Amino acid sequence: MPRTTFPAGAGADAAAGGPALADRIYAELVRGLYATPLQAIYMAVIFAAYLALMIHDTGDRVIMVLGGLAACAWTTRIILAVRLRHRALTALLDRPAARRLELLFAVPYGSFAGLLGLIGARVIHLDRGDARALTICVLVGFCAGVATGVGARPRLASLFMALAMTPTLLLALAEARPLTIGLAFIATAFVIGGRQSLRMRHDMVKAEIGHRLVSLSLARRDNLTALPNRLALREHFEANAAVMSPHGLVAVHYLDLDGFKPVNDAYGHGTGDRLLEQVANRLRGAIRNGDIVARLGGDEFAVVQFGLSRSEEAGLLAQRLRTTIAEPFEVDDHVILISTCVGSVVSDNRADQLDALLQEADARLYQAKRERGANRRRVA
Repeated sequence: MPRTTFPAGAGADAAAGGPALADRIYAELVRGLYATPLQAIYMAVIFAAYLALMIHDTGDRVIMVLGGLAACAWTTRIILAVRLRHRALTALLDRPAARRLELLFAVPYGSFAGLLGLIGARVIHLDRGDARALTICVLVGFCAGVATGVGARPRLASLFMALAMTPTLLLALAEARPLTIGLAFIATAFVIGGRQSLRMRHDMVKAEIGHRLVSLSLARRDNLTALPNRLALREHFEANAAVMSPHGLVAVHYLDLDGFKPVNDAYGHGTGDRLLEQVANRLRGAIRNGDIVARLGGDEFAVVQFGLSRSEEAGLLAQRLRTTIAEPFEVDDHVILISTCVGSVVSDNRADQLDALLQEADARLYQAKRERGANRRRVA
């Protein structure tokens, strides 16, 4: 489908209010769960070898069944990690999206941990010395892997370690022998100590991510209006273009304010700055969730819409922007009337660059201004 362009007689840009910092930190922590699937593959190899040795040594049918279920759970965990990795690492995640990714990570991981714990308890019950020793090694190694790979989410990590270790520890305590009781207490102490370390690591990682996001946010915000700046707009565009549906449309709107310069001349730049702040707030309220509005400089703004199904939706937003800005502003005891002009372009080509779309939308903006001026002269 070719690009559709249309001049819209107004427009202000609306910035999608960025998610709260806590939500952004949470999303970054969830991304870390999908950083690499290699650890999951290593664990798959180790578990396969362990299960084969246990079946060979014990010939126990319960271990066979539990082992088969555990293998299915861990295979599911690897498949999901591989399939969702690109989305987790590149998409813009709000809290619900991050929570879904975390759940898809946690369910097969937790299922495997619980089944591994039941296998361990079964081996302890069978009371085979070498098999017990190997089982303890595998359980401790699994918990070490949990601490390394899931440590940034301590609640999940603690849950997985508890699922893996609790059945074996309870059975060891039930035997009421000095060595097994000692094993249970030592292993419990390691788990509790490990949980404290996980909490400390989580707090450190969370603080580091928070500092980084705040720093990036300040560098990507317009100082006056707190809207995203051109850099933030470009990053948002590139991130969303990478995951946009092949059937979705993207719209770029370029707008400026008519009557803004007379405000500065009549009331001073301080009043003009406060007017721009109010304009920015109105634009934030005019856009949908997922859209973004940015200040490009002066009285120029841009709005980007993703996921449109019809080009007419862009025209509706342009009209809404015009109507929003046409309402009177009250600034410093002055009632100020301004308007806006918008140039818009709609594209279904994921390869289109933001700068090219902005340039085309800007051209449409000036075309709309010329046509409006010509119409006024004819009326006069």
